[in-house]
Amino acid sequence: MSVSATEAMGTAGMFGPTATGTTTGATTTTSSSADKDMFLQLLVAQMKYQDPMNPTDSSQFLAQSAQFTALEKMQTVADQTAQLVTTQMAFGASSLVGRTVSWTNADGTTATGAVSGVNFGTNGPVLAVGGQEVPLGQVTSVAQTASAAASDGSTAASA
Repeated sequence: MSVSATEAMGTAGMFGPTATGTTTGATTTTSSSADKDMFLQLLVAQMKYQDPMNPTDSSQFLAQSAQFTALEKMQTVADQTAQLVTTQMAFGASSLVGRTVSWTNADGTTATGAVSGVNFGTNGPVLAVGGQEVPLGQVTSVAQTASAAASDGSTAASA
């Protein structure tokens, strides 16, 4: 016999609300440590309320524990991947300083200007272009500035 999460919660208030989570209707908001605690509480409830004539196989408990550990590790990898993407965006945005970018304004018009700096906010990199702030996601094209292109051309011509 196994006890589902809803059955365990319904057994005379066996588990009180967690210190880090709140329950609103059918949705529960908890932290990772509260999820671990809940998993262990459910595991204990399964063992406590199992049918003595038909005990649960211990390998099932081990499998559930292994699945939970694998899920935790996958969440860690997902978090680290998100940090890596954020870092790559920051490096990409900083490499645009001194280049000419085009972007689409909120009214649908296209604007162009040279990037003079980059600000890193909670919503990602924001380019400073001619006194305006342009989110990196709005950039539609990137080109070398005219002065950089001229210096590249003059170096090639004098060589």
